[in-house]
Order: sequence, then C-alpha cells, then structure tokens
Amino acid sequence: MLNLFDHEAETEGVVVRVAVSFLPEQSRSEASRWFWAYHIRIENHGSQPVKLLTRHWLITDGRGGQHHVDGEGVVGEQPYLKPGESHDYVSGCPLNTPTGRMEGVFRMIRDDQTIINAEIPRFPLVAPAVAR
Repeated sequence: MLNLFDHEAETEGVVVRVAVSFLPEQSRSEASRWFWAYHIRIENHGSQPVKLLTRHWLITDGRGGQHHVDGEGVVGEQPYLKPGESHDYVSGCPLNTPTGRMEGVFRMIRDDQTIINAEIPRFPLVAPAVAR
C-alpha cells in the first residue's frame, strides 16, 4: 500500500501524519505568492478517547520570518477520537517566498482530563523550480 503521508510524529499515543502538495494554480510568483495544501490525519493509538481542543502553528518563510497561528479546533471542528479512530482534514498555507516550513502542536484532552500536546511534525513547503 502506498503511504500518502510523508511526515509523522507520535505523542503519548496520538499520531499526527502530514502530506503536503504545492498548488501552482493558486500561486503567483510574479506577485510573490506561493500556496500549498496540507492533509492532516490525527490517529488515536492510546487507550482513552481524546478530544482536540486547540491548534498552534509556527509557519516560517524562506527568509526566516515567522508567523504564529492559534485557534480552537481544526477547520471549525474539535474532533473526539475513541481508541483506534482517526480524523482527516485538509487546509492550506500561502507564503510570500517559494520555500518555508510548518510545524506545531494540537492541544488535546483525554476523558480523564489529562492534557496532551500532540506534536505536528515539521514539514517543508517547497515550490518546484518552474513555479519560482
């Protein structure tokens, strides 16, 4: 089976997987705008249900400029995952450079009120040379 996800991290039984795609049709190099879509899968390999409360992203552009994004849930949802369940979503990221990276944390809570800061693995944002 082909593995869709190139990047993954595990924190206390929560696995976060990431696949990223450059979107040339939404990018405009002449306007210094490059755009990527990323697909996230959150898997609960633990023994208790977990609920995603908040997200924190650190987005770094190719010049080292950093942007922090914080918010509740993901794309308007706060998924509740029983052991063995997963949640997928897709979102996007524009940058003003043809390269950069993203990484972050999902703050989650178990039924016993234990907090987990599930790592979102660092992944590169790289536009193909023809799109630069």
